[in-house]
Amino acid sequence: MPNTFPHASIDLQEVTERNDHARHIVAGFASAMPALTDIWRDISDALNDTGALSAEITQLSAELQDTRLNRANLLAAIRATLAAHADGEPDPMWYLRDALDAPESLPAALGRQA
Repeated sequence: MPNTFPHASIDLQEVTERNDHARHIVAGFASAMPALTDIWRDISDALNDTGALSAEITQLSAELQDTRLNRANLLAAIRATLAAHADGEPDPMWYLRDALDAPESLPAALGRQA
């Protein structure tokens, strides 16, 4: 999975591959130097954090993408409202009400509860 988030500068596939490589190195050292078991376990535990961090980055990137789309949609509604007002439409605020009533304009946490 190459960097699937256009605004993220982290290539999660590359990070995962380097992490796997580091795990193999640690496993080799651990079998060659069993007296340092506690140290190898600490390093292994630190490497295990990569999976959780990758999942967090994936979730936050998706939320950021949703937020950016929502912002763009609301900005378009604002512009449509201003243009409708300038054109003398009877209900220019309709554009804003419509955008605000759309399910995707709700924050992600509220949208999941519904």
